Amino acid sequence: MLPTLQIGDHLLTNPLRYGVRSPLGRGWLVRWGAPRPGDVVVFSNPRESGQTFVKRVVAVGGERVEVRDKQVLVDGVARALPGATFIEGFGRVQSSGPRDNFGPVAVPVGQVFVLGDNRDQSVDSRYWGFVDANDVSGKAALVYWSMDADDGWVRWERLGQFVR
Repeated sequence: MLPTLQIGDHLLTNPLRYGVRSPLGRGWLVRWGAPRPGDVVVFSNPRESGQTFVKRVVAVGGERVEVRDKQVLVDGVARALPGATFIEGFGRVQSSGPRDNFGPVAVPVGQVFVLGDNRDQSVDSRYWGFVDANDVSGKAALVYWSMDADDGWVRWERLGQFVR
């Protein structure tokens, strides 16, 4: 999620943004809304339990998403979301694999399509598919602690920053 989030950032999430899960693991007790395009969400890894991911929602159930030459199209219209970064530059397109050219695919109802903001180095829905909206535990709210992994210094300027 670079540059939106840095390695060493610790986040507060807002679980009430999407609802309260049943302690028995059988769905939702109360649901206030659903993930929306642009939200930075926290969710369980769809392939391995016990691992948590943070990614940006690009499309939701009922929308058709594709990536053409690094540009995200939803229902045939370019969808520009904050934070999108391209390490190899927007003009250099990888000819193989789903990184720069993907889809189009229809997002099933109850699912979301997520991408990392660091598009050239993110493993996301282009590689492992959709995320069940029930697996989204909340919306990333703010950075409560940040420490540089290389030198151990606290990044004071990041503390209290809202995740957008």
